[in-house]
Amino acid sequence: MTYPEIVYQHLQNIIQREIDYITHDKMVKSPQRKRIVTLQDVANALLYFEGGSLAKELKRAGLDMTPSAFIQRRHQLNSGVFQDVLAAFGAQDTEYETFQGYRVCAVDGSSVNIARDPNAKTFVQHSGAPIGYNQVKVHAIYDVLSKMYLSAEIHPQPEQDEIGALEFLLTWYDIAGKVLLVGDRGYSSYALFASLLERENTDFLIRVKQGRGAMKCIAGLPMREFDRRVNFTITTTQTKEDKARGYIFLQTQKNPNRTYSANTRAGRWSFPSPYPMELRIIRLKLSTGEYETLATSLPTSVTASQIKELYHARWGIETAFRELKYTHCITHIHGKSEEFARQEIYSAMIFSNFCSKIIRQVVIQPWKHGKLYEVNRKMAGYLCKEFLRNPGADGEQLLRDIAKYVVPVKPGQQNPRNLRAQSWRGFGYRVSA
Repeated sequence: MTYPEIVYQHLQNIIQREIDYITHDKMVKSPQRKRIVTLQDVANALLYFEGGSLAKELKRAGLDMTPSAFIQRRHQLNSGVFQDVLAAFGAQDTEYETFQGYRVCAVDGSSVNIARDPNAKTFVQHSGAPIGYNQVKVHAIYDVLSKMYLSAEIHPQPEQDEIGALEFLLTWYDIAGKVLLVGDRGYSSYALFASLLERENTDFLIRVKQGRGAMKCIAGLPMREFDRRVNFTITTTQTKEDKARGYIFLQTQKNPNRTYSANTRAGRWSFPSPYPMELRIIRLKLSTGEYETLATSLPTSVTASQIKELYHARWGIETAFRELKYTHCITHIHGKSEEFARQEIYSAMIFSNFCSKIIRQVVIQPWKHGKLYEVNRKMAGYLCKEFLRNPGADGEQLLRDIAKYVVPVKPGQQNPRNLRAQSWRGFGYRVSA
């Protein structure tokens, strides 16, 4: 068997195992009669979906069934199947790249619009959008060196919780090897720092706020470049002794039976009090003249310049989310419910992982005419879908075809982020391709 065939068979085994498990546990109804289209056929079809209409995508997937029949079968699959397949296919991958033994994992979230339903938990309405819209928040752990999604959690946008989602993923899904978690300012939290410091084989590199809104352990530090250790103690009480010792007070909502004001600032905390903590704080000056402050648990053997590059690598998850939306078409969900959106988002992540595994084996000439080149992931995705849709396709030919399409690498290129509202694509306005 060729390498693509081995990866495909491994993925099929994982999907079948998860479907068998939930069917046995009666999370879905076991069919009373033999059906031509199995639940695994449905799961595979979702991996192949692009941006066309549902009828067209079913034709491409080789499923001789009506869209209505397909939707009924989809209702029998829980999105948790795809979430577990993603984790099994990504987090336990043993062919990953490392930096000084660390698996460099970016953590972040991205929003995906779905069909409008004012009665759903995903409905968002504010002064800027008086009509309202529906949106889910995708939280992911992404290996930026191997370009693999390791695990993900999806929440309704009004209930999105970056830190809570990360703690859930770290608790429920084991990631092979030593892990370095890299996150932006949304993950700067004493509770998260304490949680990660308590975990074995896990370090973190998280950007923190500076100036107004900075953590108390950072607020008094000079606004210049430095690399230093900062020791402090967290307390959840306000005794005279705590104040005299200079402990940092963290207000928590201790009484679950009490109703707190919406203006009450209270952080999560599940550790002893007082709790001593040590962080390595690094402040870097950017080419723009602005400063960036990072908190980390990495040892001094990792230099400040290396830490700067590691944090810069976090941008890989932003690129991955863009690819997920526009190359793997999750802006064109083929269903109106949140559950169907979850199925397709997880499926797109699984397929992205499949492509990354295949691309690793592609041999190209990296340097041509003095320029550095890499595989064109958009064309690789198209070719991988054609391979999956055609049982018995030649895996070696797939690798040769992918090698034909390369794009130049432009290190250091910077473009302004084009932030604009994205609407959900209605079923009557699907792309014709």
